[in-house]
Amino acid sequence: TLGMAFAQAKLTDPQIAHIAYTAGQLDIDAAKQALAKSKSKEVRSFAETMVRDHTAVNKQALVLLKKLKVNPVNNATSRALTKQAAAKRAELDKLHGAAFDKAYVDNEVAYHKAVNSALETQLIPSASNGELKSLLETGLKIFEGHELHAERVDADLK
Repeated sequence: TLGMAFAQAKLTDPQIAHIAYTAGQLDIDAAKQALAKSKSKEVRSFAETMVRDHTAVNKQALVLLKKLKVNPVNNATSRALTKQAAAKRAELDKLHGAAFDKAYVDNEVAYHKAVNSALETQLIPSASNGELKSLLETGLKIFEGHELHAERVDADLK
């Protein structure tokens, strides 16, 4: 499960940065898949929001990392997230129409729940740099909004 991907020992700031950036990038990739496949106005609007917001947060992260002279470090959590996302994209690729829309949005609800929980309980408390912690907290606020948005779209698709 997605939650299992986050089960890792104490994380360093470079690892945390890599996980946060990877989680955002994976959601951008999922949204691009939705934009290529979905004809639903609501699903497309949600996917456009994901691309816009995650791109903006990831850009801020890269600026901060450059300023702090920190190179993100790949790690078991990042790799597990990437592997799970690839499997989910392959699974969604076989679906079309309403079935795709429902599966994409269901996954977005679950994904944001898992990522938000990891930010709250693991990544933010483990971050030692104040600016990194602050960026993660800002990201969490945005991503909690995404989770609610995904739940609204999901309810409308039923």
